[in-house]
Amino acid sequence: MLLWLLLLALGPAGVRPDWLSISLQRYAYEGDRVVVRCSGEENDKIKKLMYYKDGSQIDSYSSASSHTISNARPRDSGSYFCKADRTKFFFFTGTEESSSRRLTVQELFPEPSLTVSSLQPIEDTSVTLSCDTRLPSDRAGTQLRYSLFRDGHTVKLKSSSSFWTLALRQEDSGSYWCEAMTASGSVSKRSRQTNVQVHRIPVSGVLLETQPQGGQAVEGKLLVLVCSVAAGTGETTFSWHRVDTRERLGSKSLRSRRSELKIPSVRESHAGEYYCTAQNTGSLIHSEALNITVRIPASHPVLTISAPEARTAIGDTVELQCEDRRAHPPVLYSFYHKNVSLGSISVPSGGRASFSLSLTREHSGNYSCEADNGLGAQRSEEVALHVSEPPPKTRLVNGAHPCEGRVEVERAGRWGTVCDDGWDMKDVAVVCREVGCGAAKHTPAAVLYPPLAEDAQPVFIQVARCNGTEKALAECEQEEIFDCGHDEDAGAVCEDV
Repeated sequence: MLLWLLLLALGPAGVRPDWLSISLQRYAYEGDRVVVRCSGEENDKIKKLMYYKDGSQIDSYSSASSHTISNARPRDSGSYFCKADRTKFFFFTGTEESSSRRLTVQELFPEPSLTVSSLQPIEDTSVTLSCDTRLPSDRAGTQLRYSLFRDGHTVKLKSSSSFWTLALRQEDSGSYWCEAMTASGSVSKRSRQTNVQVHRIPVSGVLLETQPQGGQAVEGKLLVLVCSVAAGTGETTFSWHRVDTRERLGSKSLRSRRSELKIPSVRESHAGEYYCTAQNTGSLIHSEALNITVRIPASHPVLTISAPEARTAIGDTVELQCEDRRAHPPVLYSFYHKNVSLGSISVPSGGRASFSLSLTREHSGNYSCEADNGLGAQRSEEVALHVSEPPPKTRLVNGAHPCEGRVEVERAGRWGTVCDDGWDMKDVAVVCREVGCGAAKHTPAAVLYPPLAEDAQPVFIQVARCNGTEKALAECEQEEIFDCGHDEDAGAVCEDV
């Protein structure tokens, strides 16, 4: 009886296949965490637990434990079962085997494909690259990150966007591929390589222009030489040259269809012909030559006045001359008296301009002139002009003092005498006032002041009818001479002041 019980306890393995069971999900996606769990009625009696896939042992444990596939792959698909060695009776052990379960690991997303909007784009034009794949509907919320590569180097790092818009250069030609990866990094797949060949357009239509336009530079101002191309892509090397000296003024390389060379302060010596060149391939393209003229702005002009020592008298005519020797013509000269404009004169050849004045007492004061050739007006320093009363046209000669003597008057640069016909104290009073002496005292005959006037000296006035209030003898009513000799010349005596 005892032997029968012992044989029963130590019976062959698998007598109770339901004692050991396996737990395993039927379906999973690549990248998932899958747990294969085997257990029995009395797990503490398990001495060794072994897991199998498709008949081959994949893992073993010394006690009851689960087998974990941390990052499932399609290759993990297959039939799983487990075996357990357990204590059956005292120190006797037996082996139990579970039933099998099938695991199918599905692809989370297919290998992406890289789509390029143009496989032979023109340099610097926009090219769109798209990394395309798809997720199953029940995993549509899975976040994927995308990267772009060229010839083994990363072009764009991981981002949630699956497309990129790039302005490719000729040196960006090469093999491109993209990678799609889950946010956790558990699943990543690359596309096949796509070859992209970027084409460069040679430069053409090279043009040299200036700022200011038309090659019109101004001395002391900024001049910009602008070199541009009508067509051309990629990095272009621009150079600027002067024709007469064969000098290269400068060179710049940049990814642009225009470039500037600045001359901060233009000098007169910068005038001449210039051209520029452009190159982005093997050929060098020249622009046409452009003539640069340098206009010299007006400087401070010089004002001169024709009157000696700038002093003159009422009735005189003076000439104001304004001169700027360097100003680029044409020049507009303007004249000012006490900052009030007298008039303007345009001189096509520059140089100088003159302005005439017939003087009155009001013309005394400071004068200036202005030169303007369209590049900014410049004012001269002020010059003072003193306009005095005209010198007397009457004088007393041969007297004992300057306020006594024979009366003489001036006409056209000649001095002549006055006849004593009708000569009275009113006439003498006017003479005394005109010559700057005191009150009239006497009307003597001129013979009292020898010698007599020479025969060649004319007699200008026969009769002077003054009322005594005139400022000068010339203001009095007069009769011209007809029969008066020098023995009848008039004299005058005034207070000597």
